[in-house]
Amino acid sequence: MTNKLNFQKKLVLIAGPTASGKSHLAIHLAKRIKGEIINADSMQVYKQFSVLTSRPSSSDLLKVKHHLYGFLSVNKYFSTGEWLSLAKDKINKCVKKKRVPILVGGTGLYFNAITRGISKIPQIDSNLRNSLRSLHKRIGQKRFYKKLIEIDPLSKKIISETDTQRTLRAYEVKKSTKKSIFAWAFNTKSEFLDFEIKKIFINIPKEELLKNISKRTELMFRNKCTDEVKNFLKLKIDNTLSANKIIGVREISNYLDGIQGKTETIDLIKIRTRQYAKRQNTWSRGHMTTWKKLYSKDFSILFKKVLKETT
Repeated sequence: MTNKLNFQKKLVLIAGPTASGKSHLAIHLAKRIKGEIINADSMQVYKQFSVLTSRPSSSDLLKVKHHLYGFLSVNKYFSTGEWLSLAKDKINKCVKKKRVPILVGGTGLYFNAITRGISKIPQIDSNLRNSLRSLHKRIGQKRFYKKLIEIDPLSKKIISETDTQRTLRAYEVKKSTKKSIFAWAFNTKSEFLDFEIKKIFINIPKEELLKNISKRTELMFRNKCTDEVKNFLKLKIDNTLSANKIIGVREISNYLDGIQGKTETIDLIKIRTRQYAKRQNTWSRGHMTTWKKLYSKDFSILFKKVLKETT
């Protein structure tokens, strides 16, 4: 009876920097432990981007059951809280089917929401949200950020003055609830305390990661990632929405406008991807101290290590 209960309440988390091979590993693991994969990457949720976000291929999606990939339109606002609500539903459905939920991705805030919980901020009125976005568009990020600091001084220590999305979120929370978004964050706890959570971070060496990033970026162009950006630009979505931050959108847009050549564009995307991977690794050192850091260049050895930790 105890073994059955443990099986039903197991939750596997696989994180790591971009291009570290998380998705490939998760598919093999899901096959072995009767699992289903749940996306924990904030950019792989968008239906309009599969190549540029390195979403699992259509053939990979058929190998095991995948959830929360490519379901959201780029013109939709999507918060960590909304992701957590959807992920919780998928996790519980996996448990009911006696399948092991395996969360895979590179978004640290999503994993924090699972392991540490998230503040219960009331839903923001859509009219207020739209009016604030209109104000932001009219006065620009720099002036809007100054207005945020005036009403919520706590934000200055935590939010960068160039972080459009977090600036808007903090402002709307303060305006709506009269309380700082960071005050809401106190006294949170995980909703998965009754789960046996296995936390794996793919600790790939820098030299190998850089090679993977280079190969993957060049493959994206062979797979016509420029077409995705062309179609995205036609939608003319608000520049405060998260999809605009997908690495490659800005660079390819400049390439399409003739501002730079293809080689330079590819190089710039590689640079931004390396910078992003560095931030992910930095996050892991500060927020994932209890995670098991694993890697081997030999996939079979890495798989055995991960299997040992998760079974």
